[in-house]
Amino acid sequence: MRLDRYLANAGQGSRSKVRELIRQGSVCVDGSVIRDSGHILQEDSSGNPRGMITIGGQTVLLRRQIHLMLHKPAGLVTAMDDPRLPTIAGLIPGRLLSAGLFPVGRLDRDATGLLLLTNDGILGHRLASPRWQVWKTYAVTFSGLPYAEPDRQTFAQGLLLADGQRCRPARLDLAGPQQILLTIHEGKFHQVKRMLLCTGRQVTALHRLSIGPLELDKQLAPGESRELNSEEVRDLYALVGLIPEPPFSGRV
Repeated sequence: MRLDRYLANAGQGSRSKVRELIRQGSVCVDGSVIRDSGHILQEDSSGNPRGMITIGGQTVLLRRQIHLMLHKPAGLVTAMDDPRLPTIAGLIPGRLLSAGLFPVGRLDRDATGLLLLTNDGILGHRLASPRWQVWKTYAVTFSGLPYAEPDRQTFAQGLLLADGQRCRPARLDLAGPQQILLTIHEGKFHQVKRMLLCTGRQVTALHRLSIGPLELDKQLAPGESRELNSEEVRDLYALVGLIPEPPFSGRV
């Protein structure tokens, strides 16, 4: 694989940024400065580079799997590209734009909160699939009559939506006169809004708090993001029966 492509895919920067670093002589392979962006890295049978790669004297920790937590603000489409509307792509750090990230599930344009992006297709599919029963919790503000204790059982039995679709059992927790915490493990189109609508209420604000064991970092302001730490990655993979690839560096 080409050196510039490999470093960009590993999250070391955009392709143009990586090429500039290479032209500047900042990238070394086995101690030798490489100024050719098209330099071909020799790989082993697992696709790992054979050699020590450094940028600015620092050993590169190459990663094929990258996972980003984003605090989504309202007003953006959960997509990397849309011909008409602004998307979350503008919030992705530039060095990760070439890493093949995609959102796991969706949040409505007016919804806010935790959005997970990854470049691991298997992980993303399992986290979003109802089969793996990954619970997602939402803080919901609504208009209409307050919910009461008996409503918990109604949601736990699985609501029947207006179009005849049956929802899987959900958990309802009372958080205030016009607020609830709703936990579901499926993702029908506009599901939370439709669930409340069929009980005579209307969602006025929707904020996702968690996906499985992953909780939105309270230190992230709307529009901010950070990569997951090793413990968060391990817990997400374990939840859906997977093992993350460890980062690797140095000589293979």
